This record gives sequence, C-alpha cells and structure tokens, in this order.
Amino acid sequence: MLRLTRANGASMSGLSRYSGRGIRFMHKKDDGKSHDASAQPDATSTTLTDTYEYNKLTNSAKTPEGFKATWLNALAERQKQLKQGKIMDSYVYNSVKTTEVGEKTRADSFCYLTLPFRKDPMVADFYVNAAGRMRMGQIFQDLDALAGRIAYRHTSPAEPVIVTASVDRIYLLKNIDFIADYNVVLSGSVVWTGRSSMEISIKAFAIRGDIPDEIKEGTLSDADTFLTASFTFVARNPETHKSLAVNKLLPLNEVEWMDFRRAESHNAAKKLRAASESLDTNPPTEEESQIIHKMWVASKELTSLGLKPKNVMLMKNTNLKSTMFMQPQYRNRHSYMIFGGYLMRQTFELAYCAAASFSHAFPRFVSLDSTTFRAPVPVGSILHMDATVVYTEHLREKSDKASSSTAASKPGKDDSAFHFEPSPINIVSTNKDEFLSRPGTLVQVKVDTIVQELASEKQTKSGSFIFSFFAPRDSSPESPGKPGFANVVPQSYSEMIEYISARRRAIETAMYANTIRRTSKL
Repeated sequence: MLRLTRANGASMSGLSRYSGRGIRFMHKKDDGKSHDASAQPDATSTTLTDTYEYNKLTNSAKTPEGFKATWLNALAERQKQLKQGKIMDSYVYNSVKTTEVGEKTRADSFCYLTLPFRKDPMVADFYVNAAGRMRMGQIFQDLDALAGRIAYRHTSPAEPVIVTASVDRIYLLKNIDFIADYNVVLSGSVVWTGRSSMEISIKAFAIRGDIPDEIKEGTLSDADTFLTASFTFVARNPETHKSLAVNKLLPLNEVEWMDFRRAESHNAAKKLRAASESLDTNPPTEEESQIIHKMWVASKELTSLGLKPKNVMLMKNTNLKSTMFMQPQYRNRHSYMIFGGYLMRQTFELAYCAAASFSHAFPRFVSLDSTTFRAPVPVGSILHMDATVVYTEHLREKSDKASSSTAASKPGKDDSAFHFEPSPINIVSTNKDEFLSRPGTLVQVKVDTIVQELASEKQTKSGSFIFSFFAPRDSSPESPGKPGFANVVPQSYSEMIEYISARRRAIETAMYANTIRRTSKL
C-alpha cells in the first residue's frame, strides 16, 4: 500500500489502490544532507507525481526483481535478438499461449478504476489543473490504460500483442466545476468484436457520495455519467507478427445487443465515409464551396486592416509546435513503444495551450474526435507535434444576434470581433447541467504528430489528434476581463479545406451528443 503520512502521523491512504513503499513527510534537522528528494519544498510536486506514476506501473511487483520489464532488461534482450536477426514486438508478451477462439460476455471483460478525489485531496492534487478542474490529460492516460486491461481480459487465456488502433471519441457530457466535490469511477467493457479487433466503451461517473465497495455494470447511475469514451484495439500474434483472431463477444440482453449493433453500424459508416467523403479525393459540396468563397473574401479584407479586430487570428498564426525525445519511462507494457495514453496526454497539453493562447481564457475540454494511431512511436525516437486552431463556432443565445457581415468589423467599435459564421451547428442548452449551457466559442484544435527515428532522416506521420474546447464569452473566475467570441480565419485554400473538414467533424460530434441525450437518462 502506498501510504502518505502527514507530519502528525495521520494516515493519507487514498492512494491505497497502488502498491509501493511508504512516503513520510516529517520535519527533520537540517544537516545539509538530502534524505528524501520529496522532502525538498521545490521538488515536492514533481517527485510525488513521479512516485505516484511509478507505483501505478509497478503495483503488481512483489520485489524489484519481480518487475520483469525494466528497460535495461528489455533493451538487453532486444540487442540479443537483433544479433540473431530477429525482431521483437514485445518483451513480456512473446508467446501467444493459445490461438483457440471462444466466446466471452461483457461481464468477462468488465473493469473499473476508482479516483477518490472527494475522499482524499492528495489524489485530487495529481489530477487538478490550474483552474481547479480535472486535468484531462491525466484522465486520458487512465482511460487508455483501463481500455488495455479490458482488452486483455477479453482475449485471455491468449496473450497477444494488443495495441490501441484508434480512439473513436471521448466526449464530456456535463460540467465538473470543482474536482474535490466528487469521487470518480471509470468503468467499461468490450462492446463489439471483429476478427482481430475489439471496440471498448468506457464511462466516467462523478459521485458525490462514497464509492461502492463492489462495482459491476449497472451499479452506478447513468445520471452520474459525465464522460464517455470509445477505443478500438487490435491483436497481433507476437510470434508471426500477423493479426490474431480474438474471442467473440456474446451479447446477453437487449441493451448489449443494441450496443453491439450500434458499434457495428458505426464502424461500417466510418469506412464508407473514409472512402466516399474524403476531401483528399472529393471536392467540397456546393454549400461548402460557398463557405470557402466567403472565407476567402473575409480573409482578404482582414489582412488589409492595419489594426486587427479583437479576438481574431489568422489560422497560420495559431500554430504551436513542440518536440520531445521519447524516453523509456513512458513505454507501454510491451516495452519498445510509447504508451498511447501518454501520447494523448502530450498532444492534449499542446492543444490546450493553443486553445488558451487563442481564446485568452481557460478553455474547457469538450471532445476528442476520431483519432487513428497510424504508426507506433518507438522509445528513443523524436516526436514532433504541431497544433493549429482549425475551426471556431459561436454558441449564442437567441437574443444575441451575430453580425450579418461576412467581413471584418472596423476596430474601435464596441463589438470589434471579426464575424464570419456559417450556419451554427450547436446552440446554447437550456439545461444548466449540460456542458454547453452558456454563450461562448467552440474551438477545434488539430495536433499532427510526426515520428523521427535516429537511424535515418525519415519522418513518419504517426497520427492526428482532434480536440474540441469551449471558451466562455463572458468573464468568470477562470476567464477574467471580457473574452468575447474568438474567431479563426483561414487564408490559403489548404487551410480552408482544414476548416471544412473540421466543420464536418463538429457536425458528427453534435449528432453524437444528441444521440447520447436520447439514449441516456441525463
């Protein structure tokens, strides 16, 4: 048990779900020697976070030797295998054990994870952001890790190499304004299977009371759901490096059959859209072509202004970049590639920076749209991340009319924002418990990732992560002053195509949200 002990000896056991050595915070005589890095005031947060993540990683190890997959062990084994002309996909999962295919139910794969924020402020401190809300990048890591555990429960007793193929969607249903008000439970199961792929659905519940001692599907109320997530995992045979057939899912009741068919139809529709609606091979629709022309006219007028309107930015000027070396501490369970949840966390942080810099507010996460991991990111490679605001949409009250002008307003007026708005996709909700219940700007940020391996100059596109945020129009504790509506303006044709693609994604997200409202008890 990881037990944090206060100076007065009081126990802080909220992190008890992880094993590890105890950490004590006590006043010691200062003899100039550092007994414990975490006792140094400037390092407390950093070292505790590292310790917290270390204990999550090694919670199943009884002794240091019991944790087999250290990087030094994995590296030595890979070098040994390379000398023999072999390539290893995984250090631990190197034998599939069995290739027999059986049937499993959702209950067989069901897993959950508890985050007792309300019960223990120390746990909340690892997940809180600067505005006192949930730091979603941390949640993304937990979601992906939980999805991986669910996938392995479904494929057992086989032990394939399982990797995240895509994140189909992560959507925030309602506000969680103050993290310490709630205990959180993440839970999910496999809801659909193909030959070698699995779709995993996870829900996050925010509970004001105590977390139940035993949790099964249906234990928690749908009314407490604040987030939904959907992942697709694929299985490979570690010995042949080819796809591996997984156990078939057996739905047992009407709800499970509905979820199975919904996932099946969604996957079919996704493939059809990719083939027939891609803007790489198909021109924009007539309506979209008109939008492109209006944007071109507006961008010309905007660039001609000496003093730019408030809260308006050309798309190219919203760009932020980040480059990171991929260290082994962030590897996945197979040892040689970086954990997908860590990539989600890092791309989210950059997207958040882009949205915050653009909107001059603390943006709130709304959704992560469909994201495909096209290429793995090896340990020891360089990851380049490129974030750009590609779409904005104004959520207005009925009494708040947008300017009918499609050109830039002249600076100096009370409302000096640049107004270019196609038909809005979303409206302000009258339900104050729902997320989009006040005026503001939806900001969509696209983060492209490129992997560069040191052995060559080749760079490979790893995937694109699409995040949507909400920036409030009016001042609030997290948005001092008067932020107003923010606007992004594409200038080149390629930027306008990015805008149109983003608008299509916004339409899909709005349709998904409406479906959730109809099918849930929220």
